[in-house]
Amino acid sequence: MGEILSRALSDNGKVFIPAFALGRSQELIYEMDRLFSEPQWQDLFPGLTKKIPVFIDSPLGTEITKIYSKLSEYWDKEAKELLKRGDHPIDFDHLYIVESHHHHKKLLEMEGPAVIIAGSGMCHGGRIINHLKNGLDQAENDVLFVGYQAHGTPGRDILKYSKKKNGYVRINDELIDIKARIYQLSAYSAHADQKDLVEWVSQIDEKPGEIKLVHGEDAAQQTLRKILIRRKYSVC
Repeated sequence: MGEILSRALSDNGKVFIPAFALGRSQELIYEMDRLFSEPQWQDLFPGLTKKIPVFIDSPLGTEITKIYSKLSEYWDKEAKELLKRGDHPIDFDHLYIVESHHHHKKLLEMEGPAVIIAGSGMCHGGRIINHLKNGLDQAENDVLFVGYQAHGTPGRDILKYSKKKNGYVRINDELIDIKARIYQLSAYSAHADQKDLVEWVSQIDEKPGEIKLVHGEDAAQQTLRKILIRRKYSVC
């Protein structure tokens, strides 16, 4: 992420990060706190030495972040150590909360550089829609996907058509040219892979009467289905 942010912010554009309100947004804030505050990362990515404003433009994400902050007794050892040193791990001095719709509109008008974290994670709703409609067609901007983009969602279409010449995406019945640079980081995925799922099923003491596959790409589901059937599970 440090390399992408450093490169993206070098041309004074905006970096749009579609993110889920629960878990993913807080994980991003935590990592950015490290990137913007720890010398070893700033030496590696000089573009992050500036106090670039980071905006959380997600009402639900904001409320969940506040809850996370109140539950510090349940944080892991690293987070507690940071807090003890006076470094709140999900807050820093150039992190801003966008609460009202009025301030959301002001943010749309603001020039970069800036990092904007907004929902929804797959770009099929939420405030990220307005940011994409406003800035996806500008070459100085960037979009960083940090979560799975399901088939049929605008996020998936942006990833797909950004690779094509003169690519565009339909957002709320409006065609938007894709001129911003598009990135995807898969390291943030919380999903188990095929091997993990098979191991998890095999560790269930009482064999399931039936397994239903309800999430994932069709091809991946079919492959997993065949593996489970070979292991004598009933899969529908």
